[in-house]
Amino acid sequence: MPRQSELFRAAAATKASAAHAPLAERMRPRTVDEFVGQQHLLGPGHVLRDMVESARVESLILWGPPGSGKTTLAHLLAAASGAPAVSFSAVLQGVKELRHVVDEAELTLRSSGRPTVLFVDEIHRFNKAQQDAFLPHVEAGTITLIGATTENPSFEVIAPLLSRTRVLTLEPLGDADIGAVIDRALADSERGLGRQKLVLDAEARAFLVGHAQGDARVALNTLELAARLARTRRTHTVDVPLLEEAAQQRALRYDKAGEEHYNVISAFIKSLRGSDPDAAVYWMMRMLEAGEDPLFIARRMVIFAAEDVGNAEPQALQVAVAAKDAVHFVGLPEGRIPLAQAATFLATCPKSNAAYQAMLRASEDVRASGALPVPLHLRNAPTPLMKGLGYGADYRYPHDYPDAVIDEEYLPERLADRRYYEPTERGREREIGERLRGWRAGREKKPPRG
Repeated sequence: MPRQSELFRAAAATKASAAHAPLAERMRPRTVDEFVGQQHLLGPGHVLRDMVESARVESLILWGPPGSGKTTLAHLLAAASGAPAVSFSAVLQGVKELRHVVDEAELTLRSSGRPTVLFVDEIHRFNKAQQDAFLPHVEAGTITLIGATTENPSFEVIAPLLSRTRVLTLEPLGDADIGAVIDRALADSERGLGRQKLVLDAEARAFLVGHAQGDARVALNTLELAARLARTRRTHTVDVPLLEEAAQQRALRYDKAGEEHYNVISAFIKSLRGSDPDAAVYWMMRMLEAGEDPLFIARRMVIFAAEDVGNAEPQALQVAVAAKDAVHFVGLPEGRIPLAQAATFLATCPKSNAAYQAMLRASEDVRASGALPVPLHLRNAPTPLMKGLGYGADYRYPHDYPDAVIDEEYLPERLADRRYYEPTERGREREIGERLRGWRAGREKKPPRG
């Protein structure tokens, strides 16, 4: 059986240099400086950069979406540490193979005094008993564990193992990052496609970036297939039709930074406001299929829930926020499902912008009137001096009165009796309006203060 360090490095070298290796494997970064993205972990002074520069690696769980660089980071960390290292697949191997790895690691520890870096891909696929097998060896320092997972470790990794590791969250690669990966593959003559001298126009590049959805592997796999098609057809041009064929996905006219972006999101919001769930779902899917960030759509629905539904259905904001959290939690493609639920719910809610209009009216008075003094009876009086100055004088505690409502003025004197919030007769606001009219009528009968 080969030594672990030889096993890990030889396998990586063989894959990287083999002529038949996929483009995504050939282009795997060999140094931290080649790595694209995850600057919150790899930027100067951040945790993984410090580990690489200090050559000290601790046990980690790398949690992130596919194609975000988890395996590459594990390789880079292992190489930087200089420690023996071995790669382990939760899909292909089990506890029996782990025992062989641990036996070898113990021999290495005795001979060199250094723990073995063990990279476990898809660690969430191990069940509780299998994950338990790592514990004593991580705790004893025989192995330094680096686990990679696309699933939330809080649910998929046992608590004792989590307590002995640091969880680092990787983000989907941004459009600029994916673009940089594509450009590098096209230019690299040693490992990439540089010898083909392919030309990728701006429209085709934008389509490929959107199709990747933050996954570098998807971008490179699609580009590689398109390059094969170009070679077969004796052309150096990789255009949108060629990429559509490689990706098996049609390009939609949708520029995330241009006019069509604003046209489609406008159509989506107006469909929600117009209570048309069918149109809302259509425009939502137009955006998603074209590569729009799902969290952008979720954020717009959160705003819409407060601005256009408001108190006519107070649950709307809860649904929109829950959809945002769900998308962030599960990602795409499954994240489309809670987005669709939220969009159809918001479209079919009774509508009111009364709270939004109240905000605008109050904002106008704030700008026009400036910082009006807080009435004395509404001020706190934490010191005898402030109490002597009349702070809090005559304040009445509403809970001491029937229905916890009293005829009190809470606005500054200059703005007394201003009305900002006027509920509609739609949805829950009908009930709110009836209640508020009763309270306001009672307050209007009160005698002037002092």
